[in-house]
Amino acid sequence: MAQKARPRSTPSRPALSLSVGGGSHPFAEPAIALDLDRREQEVESSFARLSETLRDLAPRQFEDDFPALAVARLRAIGVDADPDWFHAHWTRPLDMGAIHARAASRLFATLVQSGTERDRYASDDGEPVAELIRRWGFHAVDITPCADGRLAGLLGAVLRIPLSIVTARKSFAGAMFNVAQNLHEWEEVELNRHRRGLPNAPDAGTRFLKVGVYHYSSVDPAHDGCAAHGSDTCRAMTALHGRLLEFQAAAQAMHGAGDEIALLLIGLDTDTDAIRVHVPDASGAMDDNRFVDAADLYQTTRDMPRDAAKDAVREAVARAAGVHADDAGTEGMRWFCGYLLKNNIAQVDAVLQKYHGPYPEAGHAEKLIVIGDPVDDVQLRNLAFQAQMNSVEEGAQDLKVGLHILAGQSSANVPVLVLRDFDPEIPGDDRAAAEVADRMRAAVLAMETEARVTVEAALRPGTGGALEFLEART
Repeated sequence: MAQKARPRSTPSRPALSLSVGGGSHPFAEPAIALDLDRREQEVESSFARLSETLRDLAPRQFEDDFPALAVARLRAIGVDADPDWFHAHWTRPLDMGAIHARAASRLFATLVQSGTERDRYASDDGEPVAELIRRWGFHAVDITPCADGRLAGLLGAVLRIPLSIVTARKSFAGAMFNVAQNLHEWEEVELNRHRRGLPNAPDAGTRFLKVGVYHYSSVDPAHDGCAAHGSDTCRAMTALHGRLLEFQAAAQAMHGAGDEIALLLIGLDTDTDAIRVHVPDASGAMDDNRFVDAADLYQTTRDMPRDAAKDAVREAVARAAGVHADDAGTEGMRWFCGYLLKNNIAQVDAVLQKYHGPYPEAGHAEKLIVIGDPVDDVQLRNLAFQAQMNSVEEGAQDLKVGLHILAGQSSANVPVLVLRDFDPEIPGDDRAAAEVADRMRAAVLAMETEARVTVEAALRPGTGGALEFLEART
């Protein structure tokens, strides 16, 4: 059974550490690190206040005015609770575990509404990132990470990519995305270019970039790696690499467009947030054993001036690609890889400056499971296990992995939030989304699981609106 987050034991190999009296890395972004730390404290303290509030309220559940009192107390900490949750009788005490689970989903919704991640890190050295990405030869970036909650801060913290340039970010257990579904999403992007010229014209010469992110543990690789792949880093890496190639082959078979899709494989060490970038060679091919490791680059560049460190990153990427640093044919992909590595080294530095080593707790500490459509408005490591699916049947294995993980953390109810986005400009789309969400909620409740589950369902207009909850069930 999965274990709750636990203090570190002696690492199986020497972990990254700051030298005594060492300063920050030349790529460090103290303002961003402070911003991320402040957001983490805000989220963690919100969930801590929720637990404290419910613990204080539980002994008062038989008082006459308890529903009004409970609703007021929870609303004071940002949780929009329903008075019907709190009608108790001495012969039927409240299920506080179920109430906590429902409240956790509502609190998550509040954090989503207050999130500002979509507007963060929109420039790199003063230049708009969206413009840079197109200059490097890509008109869309589609990222698939593992659903593991330790990757929940992938875009906002680990890679520091502004959400505005990410066409899609959907998580699956083991990052094993559905090829046919991803092909349809690629077709939608390309249709938009042909019909509307967005984000650029179809003859602009840019490509669609598909990124897959697997993960591993440098401290305890046999136990704290990817649960969907049995903590086998090699299996996680090769399986995802194969899935990326299948997607490219499908585009070629259906549309003769394989060359219009670029692939990139990335590995993430969840202990330090350091990434491995499997840089493609001149033909676009990647090798599982050929990559640039941000942890190594961090060490070799930490005492360099900033410009020298940037040159060192470019040289390392060129060596991995097997080309000269001035090679024009691979320049776009190499610059993109360098951009990710530079951003990630800043995150590695932030982790090391804060903890003087890897994250002090191992394993999982997710607060809830989110299924259906993705939520990126709150970027925080270990906040939510996110598994994207159109139906519970389609994503049953992903959901089982998430339930297994969260069941090992507590004997209380596991909060599951079913989220469906709808397009407010399409007549009836909100009703259709509600029907799907309600059907998925019923399917989760009907599953035989090792955990007690409380399911909330919510709708969201577009991808940035407020969440509207449907009637809750347990």
